[in-house]
Amino acid sequence: MSSTHRRSAAASAALLTVLALTATACEDDAAPKAAPPAAAPASAAASGSAKPGLKLPDSLKDLKNWSADDLANWAKEHGFKPEVLKGYWDQVRMEAAKGVKPKEANIAAAKSPSRSEVQLPPAIPAAAEKHPYGPGTAVVGKIFMSVSPTADAECSGTVVADPAHPGRSNLVWTAAHCVHEGKGGSWFKKISFVPSYNRAGAASGGRKATLSQLAPYGVWTVESGLTGPGWSEEGDERGGPASQYDFAVVRVRNEDGDGRSLEETIGGSVPVWFNAPADQVTAASAYGYPADAPFDGLELEHCDSRVKLTPYVYDAARPPMNAMGCTMTGGASGGGWFAQRGGRPALISNTSVGNDAGTFLAGPTLGSEAEKVFTYVSKNQ
Repeated sequence: MSSTHRRSAAASAALLTVLALTATACEDDAAPKAAPPAAAPASAAASGSAKPGLKLPDSLKDLKNWSADDLANWAKEHGFKPEVLKGYWDQVRMEAAKGVKPKEANIAAAKSPSRSEVQLPPAIPAAAEKHPYGPGTAVVGKIFMSVSPTADAECSGTVVADPAHPGRSNLVWTAAHCVHEGKGGSWFKKISFVPSYNRAGAASGGRKATLSQLAPYGVWTVESGLTGPGWSEEGDERGGPASQYDFAVVRVRNEDGDGRSLEETIGGSVPVWFNAPADQVTAASAYGYPADAPFDGLELEHCDSRVKLTPYVYDAARPPMNAMGCTMTGGASGGGWFAQRGGRPALISNTSVGNDAGTFLAGPTLGSEAEKVFTYVSKNQ
């Protein structure tokens, strides 16, 4: 975003503290902050049943009881299929990509609390990170994808620690709607991740930048990944029960890599805090690259909430969503929500839904369903 939208250096410094990382050589909130928006669907592939004898969507409620074999069988049919992609994302395509809009919150469908009871959090103005971005924020980046033969789009994502490959993670966490069309659809095409996009600000203020300036740590192509069945079977353009499963994990590789992992290249990762107790998350921060007005997709922004997150539920049988005040717009979808755990930042959610007024965002609780998906990608892809 242009310099006219930038916030104070003090706010940026506070965020850097929240996102301070440990060194790559070492290796998931207790006090959360704010987060960004989401992506949109398209068309195509057929879906099937998951567990033998169980037909979706009823079986979605039983995902926490799926065995490793159940999920493996699901992944064989529904996981991301790699593509030849080298060189597709140059600076022209990156700068022309449109921000994926947040899913419309559909507040009238929220059941717990009901629309008449829910007290949405007050808007928190997004603050721009100061250039050059420090090592602590290198875990945040842009996700680019082709949503049709003639349209490219962008979201946000986070480099997360991989328990199966400590210190050498190639895993990126984002929203499912940033990578997959949802019900009746398939994975988007040409999906890539660019950590610390526009780190030095070379493209800020309308200036022309080179690919190496936009992508200081390279372009990382998605080679495998998985969403939960809840999204791929039910996801649509509006917020609803499927949004409570709006998460995805992808594995990436460097198009021009030297053999080093993503974590080694950027200098760190953040752990995922599954089943983070709501009473322990008294503050949170959401990060992302909003691209819709008044933003321009060039700046890393964040919203910092100093209060507990607001419960936001469509289906009480599923892990709840939580909301925070935030003015980030389309393009921030998929961006990480962070909270402190044991003195370190951990990922507790990702931006999933928002409202047209741009005053709040909501993200899924990362419960046992999310953990199963994550563990599968970590161990098997």
